[in-house]
Order: sequence, then structure tokens, then C-alpha cells
Amino acid sequence: MANLTYLELLAPSPPGWGGVLLAGAASTLAISLGAYLTGMVLGLLGAWGKLKGGHVTSALLDGYTTAIRAIPELILIIGLYYAGTDGLNRLLTAIGLPTIEVNGFVAAVAVLGIVQGAYMTEVFRGAIVAVPIGQIEAGAAFGMRPSLRFRRIILPAMIPNAMPGLANLWMSVTKDSALIAVVGYQELALATRIAAGNTKQYFLFFAAAAVLYLIISLVSTRVFNLLERRARRGQPAHGRA
Repeated sequence: MANLTYLELLAPSPPGWGGVLLAGAASTLAISLGAYLTGMVLGLLGAWGKLKGGHVTSALLDGYTTAIRAIPELILIIGLYYAGTDGLNRLLTAIGLPTIEVNGFVAAVAVLGIVQGAYMTEVFRGAIVAVPIGQIEAGAAFGMRPSLRFRRIILPAMIPNAMPGLANLWMSVTKDSALIAVVGYQELALATRIAAGNTKQYFLFFAAAAVLYLIISLVSTRVFNLLERRARRGQPAHGRA
């Protein structure tokens, strides 16, 4: 390894480690996307529950969002991963079923999805509250069912308001995915540590990982800018971000 040039070390095929880093980056994107979509579903349900649910539902959701936002992500990931796995196996044992080994990818998506769901709950709640109440009342006056009002009125009107927050949460989950390395699942951060540890070229591989994260961020920013522009089409220019 000591005789290899930097370009040879970063080559996509052995003895280079570029392929390992790219595979790690692909895992990072897959985990991030899965967690983001999971969080989006939880966020929509949570926001709707906070706005339309009863006192008990609202209190439970307040507890969920407050706890998740207050506790550091690293502690949440370790706690949810190990406690969740142990709790599931205890439940299976109690009902007479064999224990299971939770898939690392599924666990990573679930844990980060729960964290994302708390933040998305507040993003969606704020976006829904910002929808003019007159539009919703007009839909009700025309006899629209609640589900139809949500699909035809609330959802299209809330998306532009939610886009900045959703973009920030996507950036956040791509970075938080690095914390999954603590439970042993190989994404970009862990792949970088493995490559650097085997070659002793720490600066080279951590710099390469930083470039990959930067590329992901730049492409993501461009995509969200396009999505927000499309979501805000037809709005006055002064109302655009």
C-alpha cells in the first residue's frame, strides 16, 4: 500500500479503495432516502394528529416530537437500535416465536425515520397552519370530504410552505446517516474509516469522503431548488423564495 499513488489508492477496483467509498456513498443515499420517506409518512400522520386529534393524541405526539428533538441523535440511534432489537426479541420469545436478527439496513432506515418523523411533524404542521382557512372552508362548503379537501386544497397549498424545511431535513439525514456506523452498518463514513485504517492514508480518504458528501449536497440543493420552483409556479414573484 505504501508504494501506491493517490490515484491508485482511489481507483474503483483493488488494490484501490474507490469502489468501497462509492458503495458506501450508495448505501448512504439508500439509507437517507428510506429514512426520509419513512419520516415523511410519520410527519404527515403526526401533523394531522396534532391538528385534528384529541387531547390524548396531541399530548402523545407532543411528547414524541419533544423527546426526539431534545435527545442527541447518536444516543437515539444507539438506544433505538439496541433497545428496539432487544424489545422485539423479548416480545417474540413471550409469544413463543424464535428471535430474529434485525437487518442493519432496515434498522438504520427505521431509526433515522423515527428521528426524521419528529422534525417533519413540525414542518408539516406549520405548513398546514399557513394554508388560508378560507380555502379549506370553501372546500367544505362545496361538500368536499375531509380526504378530498386534503388532496385537492391543503396538500397543494402546503407543499410550497414545507419545501425549505424538507430540503433542510434531507441535508440533515444525509449527514446523520454517518452515525449509523456506530451500530456496524457500512455506509460512507464507516467505509472511509475502513479504507483509511487499512492504508493509513487518513487525510486522503477523509478528504475524498468530504468531497462525496459535498457532491451529494450540491446535487440535492439543485434538485430541491427545482422542486420548490415547480411547487411555487403561478405564485407572485415576491412570494417566491
